Amino acid sequence: MDHTQRVDDGTASLHPATPRWVVIVPVKGNQGAKSRLRDLPERTALAEAFALDTVAALVAAFAVEQVFVVTGSAHLGTLLAGLGAVIVFEVPGPKLGHARLNAAIAQGITAARIACPDASVAVMTGDLPALRPTDLESVFGLAAGYARSMVADADGGGTTTLFARAGAALTPQFGVGSRAAHAAAGHVVLDLPLTSPLRRDVDTAADLDAARVLGLGPHTSTLLGQS
Repeated sequence: MDHTQRVDDGTASLHPATPRWVVIVPVKGNQGAKSRLRDLPERTALAEAFALDTVAALVAAFAVEQVFVVTGSAHLGTLLAGLGAVIVFEVPGPKLGHARLNAAIAQGITAARIACPDASVAVMTGDLPALRPTDLESVFGLAAGYARSMVADADGGGTTTLFARAGAALTPQFGVGSRAAHAAAGHVVLDLPLTSPLRRDVDTAADLDAARVLGLGPHTSTLLGQS
C-alpha cells in the first residue's frame, strides 16, 4: 500500500523517517467471542463491531503499511477485507485458549513478514472500539524509538499491542500475565496515559463503559444506538 497515494495535502513529506509498519490483528469471530459480555444480548455483534472499528482506524493510520487480520470466520473476514485488511484464515489445530491465540498471531506474523519483509511489525488486539488514527500516529512514533515495545492494558497486567522494529524478533505471549512475559522478552512499556484508547480493550461491561467515555468508533456506536 503506497501511503503517498493516501494523502494529497503534502503530509507525506512530513514523515520521511517514519518506519513502515504492518499490523496483525487476531479476531476470533465466532459465538464464543467476548464471553465476559455474555449478559449483553448483542455480545457477538459487539465483538464484530469492535474488530471493525479497530481495523478501520489502523487502515486509516499513516504509519500503517498494511493490516493482516487472522480469523477463522469467513463472514468477518469478508467484512474486514472490505475495509482494506488482508485476511489470513486461521489454520485449525488442537490448541485452545491463549495457546491458540498466540499460534494464530504467529501465523499472521509469518504472512506479514513474507508479504512485507522490510516492514516493522505490530500485533494489536481487535477489541479497541475507541481507537482513532490520530492515537495511532503518536504511538507508532514512540514505538519507532525501540527495537521492541508494547502497550499495557488499563489494568496493567495485560497487553493490547506489541511492536518490533524491522529485524527484531517478535514472539507473542498473550494471556494471563502477558505484560510481564512481554517485558521479560525485551518489550519496553510505552508511557501512555490511562485515557489512551490503546489501553482500553473491552472484555467486560465496565470496560465498554470506559471506552464509551472516550468515544466509540462508528460501528460500535451504530450498534449501540449512539449518534
